[in-house]
Amino acid sequence: MEPRGETEGRKDRPVVLALLLRNRNDDLLVLMVPVTSVPQQGPYSIEVPDIEKRRAGLDPHMSLWIVVDEANEDIPAKSFYFEPENRIGKFSSSFTKQVQALMVEALKARHIQRTRRP
Repeated sequence: MEPRGETEGRKDRPVVLALLLRNRNDDLLVLMVPVTSVPQQGPYSIEVPDIEKRRAGLDPHMSLWIVVDEANEDIPAKSFYFEPENRIGKFSSSFTKQVQALMVEALKARHIQRTRRP
């Protein structure tokens, strides 16, 4: 439990829907990685280029990073969190593939911290 009895964040945060997998029960599982303004050091983060910020509807004047070694996992069919109609924008296919490749690398190296959502 978090401070003051809270179990959820107070504000929405942008995420990248990076990978779709199947769990042991054959449910569709989505791994979502955060977009953050805190510069990240290390091999498992990638800076978001200005053109990609504009495409995704993010603030082009902020320095933004995608951290692929921290992921929320959720099952969309059972989700209280996933709101597919609230999409802001999207990254290009080539940038999304870069994020996915880095995430697969982190998964293979077992350097990914996954937080399960209900």
